[in-house]
Amino acid sequence: MRFTSRRSNVMARNGMVATSQPLAAMAGLRVMMDGGNAVDAAVAAAAVLAVVEPHSTGLGGDVFALIRMARDGKVRALNASGRAPAAADREQLLRRGFRAVPELGPFAVTVPGAVSGWEAAVESYGTMPLSDLLKPAIEYASGGYPVSEVISAAWRASTEKLRAHPSGRAYLPNGDAPRAGEVFHLPDLAATLRTVAEGGAEAFYNGPPAEMTARFVQSLGGWLSLEDMSRHRAEWVEPVSTSYRGLECWQVPPNSQGINLLAALNIAEGFDLPAMGFQSPAAYHHLIECARLALDDGLRHVTDVERMTISPARLLSKTRAGERRRTIRPDRAIGEIEPSSATTQDDTVYLSCVDGQGNACSFINSIFHGFGAGLVVPGAGMTLHNRGSSFSLDRRHANALEPGKRPYHTLMPGMVTRGGELWLSYGVMGGMQQAQGHLQVLVNMIDFGLDPQAALDTPRFSVRFEDGVAIERTAHPDVVPALKNLGHRIMAEPPHGVFFGGGQVIARDPHTGVLTGGSEPRLDGAAIGW
Repeated sequence: MRFTSRRSNVMARNGMVATSQPLAAMAGLRVMMDGGNAVDAAVAAAAVLAVVEPHSTGLGGDVFALIRMARDGKVRALNASGRAPAAADREQLLRRGFRAVPELGPFAVTVPGAVSGWEAAVESYGTMPLSDLLKPAIEYASGGYPVSEVISAAWRASTEKLRAHPSGRAYLPNGDAPRAGEVFHLPDLAATLRTVAEGGAEAFYNGPPAEMTARFVQSLGGWLSLEDMSRHRAEWVEPVSTSYRGLECWQVPPNSQGINLLAALNIAEGFDLPAMGFQSPAAYHHLIECARLALDDGLRHVTDVERMTISPARLLSKTRAGERRRTIRPDRAIGEIEPSSATTQDDTVYLSCVDGQGNACSFINSIFHGFGAGLVVPGAGMTLHNRGSSFSLDRRHANALEPGKRPYHTLMPGMVTRGGELWLSYGVMGGMQQAQGHLQVLVNMIDFGLDPQAALDTPRFSVRFEDGVAIERTAHPDVVPALKNLGHRIMAEPPHGVFFGGGQVIARDPHTGVLTGGSEPRLDGAAIGW
């Protein structure tokens, strides 16, 4: 059985951008058409997404990226995630009766790293000034833009969250979420973007935006200080990778959950998935088990790499994968696996950019849950992320809340090379679904030969430890009964759409330079090229 794609692939040679909102994709492509490279395009598109998809991303969130420049072929990783405030106090939350870091409010706010990531990427590998790259975002924030359909629906779903605090009203014109097609303006955010355009990250982390942010969070009883903001720096780190069927699959190292994907690929490599059949119950079963085992490892051990008690190399060893693989039976699901600190939702943007020279930027930017902590900085117009809610309050847990620590992070941009040449710049956003989405898209393309768009269109599963496994309703009707017979606990009413992740894929042919792009059909976005 083959799944019929809902869209055509987009093909071009001079450059391509794929992301979740067409205005952002076009902003990135215009940068390339004006002489910028893939990194320039990524930052321009990310800034526009901060305006046109504000429930998912913004200056108050974090960034991770993988960048590969054609001149040397080396993959580089950028970690622009923020740390817990120096005053973070686990015992304070426990004394107040919290059993977990609350998802809403000031205690979930860690230092926002996005602006540092934008600047670091452009200063290291871009060709255009940040001030020019932020112009489209400033224009949309000040002049307005029509809200797109899927984003409007997600916005409505966060209405009560925004109403819970007076600052959220900045995103509720006339007291409600904007309708699809309604023109929306963000004048305060436009002013903050202008501050960044004029003064860069220095103006953001040591100027009025940082002062307003710290003052606001502390007025609510939170921990974030101006000193926390001032100390923040984006970091270039060595990427992690594993081989799968002879290809090299790349991720950002912890605190990113990227190694969850690589561990799942290591386990899956020992199975003959093509022989099982595309979208067959057997293929679903084995991939679900690979995902469950890899996520179990990650949720137990991944945190700030400086605080991990088990090394990423050990989690990614082929020997460990073999041991895990031997626990998978073809005729029966593994018993219950219930790791702690699993996160089940995420609002994030992912974008992929590849230019005509073969430079590639796989880029992800997020404020975590829809509209983050539900707090909009007065006067700055930016929503603060709630990434601190990923921390555990169990002092024995690897990801326990500690001052100055980076939390376990769901964000994970992806890249694949073949024989040292770029093949894929890709990603799938969606909280705990990200590693699973990466796994399924890669298996679709590598094991079953699908093109980028068909690989994204194909029905997916989603492991949700506390609720079981969700199977997308478009899957073949034989799949769910067969999985139940194997002992899998299947969610009775799986949600629709982006619950199963939102992906973007650009593939490059090294011989012709042809770029082939696909964009998530469950979102508003597009892949566009020239």
